[in-house]
Amino acid sequence: MSAPIEDYAVLSNCRTAALVSREGSVDWFCAPRFDSPSMFGAMLGEKEQGHWSVRPEGDATATRRYDGDTFVLVTRWESATGVAEVHDLLPIDGGRVDLVRRIVGIEGTVEFTTHLRIRFDYARALPWVRQVGTDAGPALHAIAGPDALIIRGVALEPHGHAHRGRVTVSAGGHADLVATWNESYLETPAPLDVDAALARTRDWWTAWAATIDHDGPHRDEVVRSLLVLRALTHEDTGGIVAAATTSLPEQFGGARNWDYRYVWLRDAALTLETLVAHGFLGVAEGWRSWLIRAIAGDPAQMQIMYGIAGERDLPERELTSLPGYDGAAPVRIGNGAVDQYQADVVGEVMVALEAARLSGLAEEPFAWALQRALLDGVESRADEPDNGIWEIRGEPQHFTQSRAMMWAAFDRGVRAVREHGLDGPVERWLTLRDALRAEIDARGVDAATGAFVQHYGSTEVDASLLLLPQVGFCAPDDPRMLATVGRIERELMGTGLVHRYRTEAGVDGLAGTEHPFLACTFWLVEQYARSGRTADAEALMRRACATANDVGLFSEEYDPGARRQVGNTPQALSHLAQVRAADALGGHGGRAAHRT
Repeated sequence: MSAPIEDYAVLSNCRTAALVSREGSVDWFCAPRFDSPSMFGAMLGEKEQGHWSVRPEGDATATRRYDGDTFVLVTRWESATGVAEVHDLLPIDGGRVDLVRRIVGIEGTVEFTTHLRIRFDYARALPWVRQVGTDAGPALHAIAGPDALIIRGVALEPHGHAHRGRVTVSAGGHADLVATWNESYLETPAPLDVDAALARTRDWWTAWAATIDHDGPHRDEVVRSLLVLRALTHEDTGGIVAAATTSLPEQFGGARNWDYRYVWLRDAALTLETLVAHGFLGVAEGWRSWLIRAIAGDPAQMQIMYGIAGERDLPERELTSLPGYDGAAPVRIGNGAVDQYQADVVGEVMVALEAARLSGLAEEPFAWALQRALLDGVESRADEPDNGIWEIRGEPQHFTQSRAMMWAAFDRGVRAVREHGLDGPVERWLTLRDALRAEIDARGVDAATGAFVQHYGSTEVDASLLLLPQVGFCAPDDPRMLATVGRIERELMGTGLVHRYRTEAGVDGLAGTEHPFLACTFWLVEQYARSGRTADAEALMRRACATANDVGLFSEEYDPGARRQVGNTPQALSHLAQVRAADALGGHGGRAAHRT
């Protein structure tokens, strides 16, 4: 049986990630990038799909934490014979990919057992394994296709199609177990200097966190969330992935399982705004460069998502080699949403880039030319229905939130000309912007309740409507917004947290149900705070923050009944929404670009 999703902590070197269970097992690890095939895939199956466990022999209890403001995970094991810690990290180290597991003796003597099962290419490739070390320097080398992995620091003996070994540490001593990935056609990398790598990695994360600009409430949670957003940002390309995992289910045992290891323009734009608001303008410049490269050519061919380096070809496939988290099948790689039209995306990009502009990012001529071309694209498809922010796989609709984001796109174009001196057809954009507002006022509001509706022709409510005041379409205390909140409370909050929409309405074209969506819950916290419901905001914030696991990570959704995290993790959208909610509680006026 799979470990609970909340049992996993993430390691990151800002190029890829590994997930480590509370029991000390690395059950998800892809190299060299977030979206590479897994070599440890037990999180989406069983041990047979690949894992690397390090834990004491026999009974022992574990507690864990991150080492300050870093992604060095410290798991403290207490056993009958002593106390020891395992320090897990992916070192920040240029082009290398190392997974370090340092065992440190604290009290007495503790014997650890390690189990290693390598399964490259999403468990489709059983590697050829051979011993290449010495008695003094044991090393095991595994190779299959383009991938190679060498494990140093422990003598590993075959055990079926896996390997195991033992390491004993006493107080004051330590042992370093290091797995190093490289392309199989290149020479094996030299052994890692673990002391130097550990110090460099701690210093890198600590220095980054020290520059965070946040003086409001929930500081510890905000710092960890911002660290997660940085951990999901690729150091070389600037691409920001939506999550570190694929196919963790939105419904246990169900088929709502998607690959989030790619760059959604929407999620990346929202992440960018959050980082800019807290002092990280350099990230904005890097992402803007990524955006220019990804959309280069004809902006009319813009996709809603790309690979980490801007790749366009992300076909969705189902894998049979990974049986799924607790049997939730299928496991998918790639994402079929790449071919969807989601009309809100350009609005999010325009809003994010204006936020960066207001924060001092110098305008680049080619970047503004791209934005103008994107607005031309919005105009050319102005009358088309879309798949919406939730990427529905049912019939496209005119989603109210999408139409509001189209309004925001033209609004930011107008501001760029009027307030920043850029060139553009401002009168045409004004006409388009105002026409969209009139359309939403006429078709996006339910006459009976006075609330905004999910899409034209529907009476359903949708949590994405909470974004309308965030982008300045209306004020937080607009009567239509207050009526919308009332409906969300009555229809989407039965468990105390916020669902995206009523799945039983059938708009998404998918079977099954899902759980409350954490980003939506944090959006409601922000709405409460900005409309004067401070006590409600603080109470909901406490409830939402309590869904984080013991090391401060949020997944996509949460099951309040079972008290379990649900969906891919750690989820950028959940973390950035948490930061925005904390900012709202602290009295910050919201994203600078979203003033009315």
